[in-house]
Amino acid sequence: MGVAIETLKTEHRAIKRMLEVLDAVCERLRTGERIDPAHLNQIIKFFQEFADRCHHGKEEEIFFPALEMAGIPKEGGPIGVMLHEHDQMRVVMKGLAEAAGRYQAGEMNAGADIIRYASDYAALLRRHIEKEHHVLFQMAEQHLSPEEERELAERFEVLEAEMMGTGTHEKLHALLDRMQGIYLGDRSESGAESVAESGAESGRKKKRDKNQGGE
Repeated sequence: MGVAIETLKTEHRAIKRMLEVLDAVCERLRTGERIDPAHLNQIIKFFQEFADRCHHGKEEEIFFPALEMAGIPKEGGPIGVMLHEHDQMRVVMKGLAEAAGRYQAGEMNAGADIIRYASDYAALLRRHIEKEHHVLFQMAEQHLSPEEERELAERFEVLEAEMMGTGTHEKLHALLDRMQGIYLGDRSESGAESVAESGAESGRKKKRDKNQGGE
């Protein structure tokens, strides 16, 4: 597996951890438990900033165009499907954020809307990740050379720094760990490393390992 695809898969594992948190929040809402609105806002922030802006941003700005250049068609192919699903998830996330705002304001039926939007979002995102793992990434491995993947991973780092700024990755790592501790304890099924070990950090480790191996 090339380093660029490994970076995206590592980010997927972090995203799936927060989806488990979202599932747990919905389960508590179903039982009538009151959820701290600040927690809802923080979970939504993670998906907006990490899953969409950072992860999907890397795919849309760098990875998908590289696959098109390598001969994988956008229209009528998996890239077009992935882009459409990104847009679908943004619409659902907007609904979830609005429902969370109404919940914070004390609206009685907002909890049910949160459950509906969160469940739809989680289902969409999980299916999306599976499609990328079992279809798009396998196609990418057949079309991209190891050198091309290393170049993409380096571009991922640059884009992440430009979009998110210094320290944001670590803050998202702390947020994910904190929400997991509150809502899952040790029950996370993903077995994933933290956000700090994903994305650009993973690429930086690969680069350091490569440099050390050449010394």
